[in-house]
Amino acid sequence: MYTTEFLDLPPLLGISGAVRLPGSKSISNRVLLLSGLSEGTTVVHDLLASDDTRVMLDALRVLGCDVEQSGDTVRITGVAGRLPVLNADLFMGNAGTAIRPLTAVLALLSASHGGIYTLSGVPRMHERPIGDLVNALRPLGCQIECLGQEGYPPLRVAGGRLNLGQAIRVRGDVSSQFLTALLLALPLVSQQQALTVEVEGELISKPYIEITLNLLARFGIQIQRQGWERFTIPQGSRYQSPGEIHVEADASSASYFIAAGALAAIEEPLRIDGVGADSIQGDIRFVEAAQAMGAQITSGPNWLEVSRGAWPLKAIDLDCNHIPDAAMTLAVMALYAHGTTRLRNIASWRVKETDRIAAMATELRKLGATVVEGEDFIEVTPPAIWQHASIHTYDDHRMAMCFSLAALNPLAPTATPGRPIAVRIEDPRCVGKTFPDYFETLFQVADTHPALIPVITVDGPSASGKGTLASNLATRLGYQFLDSGSLYRITGLVVVEKGIDPDDHEAVTKIARQIGTHLPLHFEEHQVWLNGKEVSEDLRQEAAGQMASRISAIPGVRQALVDLQLSFRGLPGLVADGRDMGTVIFPDAALKVFLTASVKERAERRYNQLISKGFSANLDEICADLEARDLRDRTRAVSPLVPAPDARKLDNSTLTSDQSAETVLKWWVDGWPHVKANVVNDVKPI
Repeated sequence: MYTTEFLDLPPLLGISGAVRLPGSKSISNRVLLLSGLSEGTTVVHDLLASDDTRVMLDALRVLGCDVEQSGDTVRITGVAGRLPVLNADLFMGNAGTAIRPLTAVLALLSASHGGIYTLSGVPRMHERPIGDLVNALRPLGCQIECLGQEGYPPLRVAGGRLNLGQAIRVRGDVSSQFLTALLLALPLVSQQQALTVEVEGELISKPYIEITLNLLARFGIQIQRQGWERFTIPQGSRYQSPGEIHVEADASSASYFIAAGALAAIEEPLRIDGVGADSIQGDIRFVEAAQAMGAQITSGPNWLEVSRGAWPLKAIDLDCNHIPDAAMTLAVMALYAHGTTRLRNIASWRVKETDRIAAMATELRKLGATVVEGEDFIEVTPPAIWQHASIHTYDDHRMAMCFSLAALNPLAPTATPGRPIAVRIEDPRCVGKTFPDYFETLFQVADTHPALIPVITVDGPSASGKGTLASNLATRLGYQFLDSGSLYRITGLVVVEKGIDPDDHEAVTKIARQIGTHLPLHFEEHQVWLNGKEVSEDLRQEAAGQMASRISAIPGVRQALVDLQLSFRGLPGLVADGRDMGTVIFPDAALKVFLTASVKERAERRYNQLISKGFSANLDEICADLEARDLRDRTRAVSPLVPAPDARKLDNSTLTSDQSAETVLKWWVDGWPHVKANVVNDVKPI
C-alpha cells in the first residue's frame, strides 16, 4: 500500500493482463457482524483487508467476540445475540458500513439487556447523517444521545425500555444503510413477535438491500418482503453460523478496471478475476453502463474480460440510483466520450465520505472538463484542452481510484498529440479504506513508454550518503529504487566469493551478466536479496566495496549491467543512485542531483558507521582511501564521476539525511509537472 503524501502518475498508454480484486467491503462488513452475532463459529474466507474491515473487527473484539485472523481468513466465534461486554467505547473511523448497523445492534440490545456504548469516528464521520436511523430506533424505546450535533455521530447508547408494539418506520431516500442496519439488528429482538419495517420515501440503492437479504438468509434469517416498502422479520428469528462463507470480490472496485479496459485494452482484453455474472452485488450492473458507453465485455460466473469497443466512448444519460458508488467511475470515463454525459439520481453522493458531487465537479474541472452539477445530478463534457492536475482526494478512496484513470489521457480523443498530461493523486493512502493495493494492482496491468516514466538520479562520490538519500526519496514518493552501486558491489561480492581474479575481465564480465538472471536480484526497502539470500551486510564490507570500484572500470562489466539498470525504470517512477546515473544511464531524468560532502565529513561518517557495527577502523586510512577512490572515479576512462550539466548540486556536509531529502523533495514539488512533451509522437487520438 502506498503511504506517500502524493503519487505522481505518469501518462499511461495501454492496459493488458489480469487482475484479482479484493473482497467486497459491503459483503465483508455484513458478514463480520453477522458472524459476531451468531451462535457458533464462522470461518470467513477472502475477507477484504481494509480500514473499514479493521474497524469492524476491532469493534467485535471489544464487544467480546473471539476473533482469530490469518491473512484473509478470519475465524469468529459469535456471542449468540447476547453481548458479554456491557460498557465500551468504539472508534469507527469513517466506516459507514460499520457504525450504522452497530448503532442499531447496540441500541436494541442495550434497551433489552442493558449496556452503555459510545460510537465515534474521524471528523468527517461526525458530518455524515445518522439521524434517520436514530429516529427509527428511539420510538422502539432505545435511549440514543447525539453527543455533538443532533442527527450525527458521535453517539451514546444507554439502555431504555424496549417497545416493539408499534410500526417500525425508516426513511429510505437518504441512505440504504439505515434500512440495512435495522434488518441486521431486529432479528436479535424478534423472539416474541414478528417485526415489520416500513420504508418511507423511495428506497435508494436497492441492490445493497438485496446483498443484505441474501446474507441474512445465509445466516438463517428469511426476511419476507413486500416490494421495497415492507420487510418482515419472522418471529423467533435466530442467527446461526453457516460454518464457512466466502466473500466475493468487490464489484465497485471492479469498475475502475472495467473502465481501464474500455479505455485502453486495445490489443487484448483485460481479465478481472473474482467477480462476474453470478455476483450478488448491485454494482455488477456497472457492466451494463460501461457497455452502453462502448466497452466490449464478456463474463463468466466469477470473471470478466474487458476491451475497448466503440471509440471515442459514447456519452450517456443514466439514472444511477442502482449503482451509486460505481457511478463515480462513469464521471471520469466521460472525459473520453463524445458529447456530454449526464448521471442522475445520485443525491446519496452528497452524504458519503465527502460531498462527492461537489468534489467530482471540482477535480474534473482541473483537468479541463466542463461540468454542471445539481442537487442530484452531474453533467460532464470532455476537455477541449487537457490540463495538468493535482487531484485532491478529500480522504475519499473512490476519488483517488476514479481519477487514476485520467492518467490514460494520451489516448483521449481530445488529447493534444505529443503533449501528455501529468496527474498527481494527493493522499493516495486513502485507498486503504477498501483497496489498499489499488495502485500496485493498476501498475501491474498498465503500459507506457519508458521515457514517460519519471526518474530522479542521485550521483556523487563514495560515502556521500547518496544511497540513503535515494532510498528515502523512493519511499517518500512511492517509486522504484535502484542502488546502482550495489550492482557493482554484488558483482564484486560474487567475484570474491568465487575466487575469480579481478584482472580476468572475461570471467568477471560473465559473472556480471548473470546478475538478475541466473542470480535473481531484488531490493526490499533497505535490504538486497541475491539468489534468495539477504546480502545487505555483505555488500557493506570494505572488500566488496573495493572490488566494486576496481571492476566498475571494466567495459564488459559496465555493458552487462547497463541493461539491468535500465530495467528498473518501472511504474510509477524510479529513484536511482550511483556515479553516472544522470550522465550515462538516465540522461533524460526529470531531476538530477549531485550529492557532495567534504572528504573529512565522509570519512567521519564511514568511520562512525564501522565503529557502530563493531568493526575496527582508522580515520586517517579511511580518509586516504576515499581520496584515492575519488581520484580513480574522476579520472577513469569510462564514465568518469562528474555532475551532469543540468544536475542540481547539494552539499550535505552539514545536513541530516532527512534535511537532504526534504531539500530534494522541494525541488521535485516545485518542478512539477515532470512530463516530457513530444516523447511519444506516435500516440495520437484514435
